[in-house]
Amino acid sequence: MNTANLQLEGVYAAMTALMTALRDKGLLTIDEIDHALAKAETCLVTDVRRPSEVSAANVEAICFPLRYLRMANKAAAEEPAPAFSVLAARVGQSKVRAPSV
Repeated sequence: MNTANLQLEGVYAAMTALMTALRDKGLLTIDEIDHALAKAETCLVTDVRRPSEVSAANVEAICFPLRYLRMANKAAAEEPAPAFSVLAARVGQSKVRAPSV
């Protein structure tokens, strides 16, 4: 596995821990966190200044961290907390697929 991918997995775990702390302290609700992440994802998807050479698959890759964090946020009540691989698989399974021609 690429070392950068392993480092990103650590960053996702850190961000998930911070989201959990914000919820536990009552500073943000699950819905407020989801709304903020959804808004950021929408901005990424609809960025009109993105070069046209960036493929749809690359935009999906750009959005993965936000989708992962949204999934982790929604899984907050699960005990034990799902592992990175479980949440990453859920992100992939939740992807809206274009109809095949």
